[in-house]
Amino acid sequence: MSFIEKAINPAFYKQKISSWSHATAEYYKPLFRSGSVKPLWHIMIATSVLMYTQNYLFNKGTHIQHARQEKKVALDEYYKNHNITPHH
Repeated sequence: MSFIEKAINPAFYKQKISSWSHATAEYYKPLFRSGSVKPLWHIMIATSVLMYTQNYLFNKGTHIQHARQEKKVALDEYYKNHNITPHH
């Protein structure tokens, strides 16, 4: 089966997810049963990576900063044209 046939076949993804979830369960099951702190650390690190990535992409990324700069320039023009102070 070629790569393109695999890429458009949903069963390929289902098999990959199933394989990954089985491997993850087999790795973490003994750690949870023994009371290890390692799963907690893994969850905390994964959460932090997700949060900081989302924060950058949606709040501090280059596109967002560019849009904010455009809005700031437009508001400054509006305030200047209407003789309004920005913080009234």
